[in-house]
Amino acid sequence: MKKGQFILGVIVTNHFGVLTRVSGLFSRRGYNIDSLNVGETEDPTLSRMTIIVTGDDYIESQIVKQLSKLQDVKKVELLPADEAVIREHLLIKVRVTNETRTQITEAVNIFRAKVIDFTAEAMTVEVTGETTKLDAFIEYVKNFGIIEMCRAGALAVYRGTKSL
Repeated sequence: MKKGQFILGVIVTNHFGVLTRVSGLFSRRGYNIDSLNVGETEDPTLSRMTIIVTGDDYIESQIVKQLSKLQDVKKVELLPADEAVIREHLLIKVRVTNETRTQITEAVNIFRAKVIDFTAEAMTVEVTGETTKLDAFIEYVKNFGIIEMCRAGALAVYRGTKSL
């Protein structure tokens, strides 16, 4: 994680309009969301949001307080990075030639990524891991030509048996 970033784990009711209300809180106060991921939990009536934001201690406490006041928010917790497992997901389509195919395949293996689509001109690779790993893979394949990429927001859960 970058300096000044913090992770919020938020449990909300699973129905329309909740994401708009949560993101609206950030925009009204002028706070930028660096990463946002939302999905249904094991309870279909609840969704879990993983939100990464950059800010100082004051911004951090204000966001937690304001989120807690929203009716649809059931729980808000700061997840310390050293107590959490954090993963991002990347799909990246890279231009390949007969000469570069081996180099790209070696990089895929080194980064413990996976080729999920392959043609004579392009290779689509799935990379999962921490932000720095994804950034490093992107930087490496830039030299070959990135055709397209799609990066999902981070997911984070506590290490061990502790849960949100």
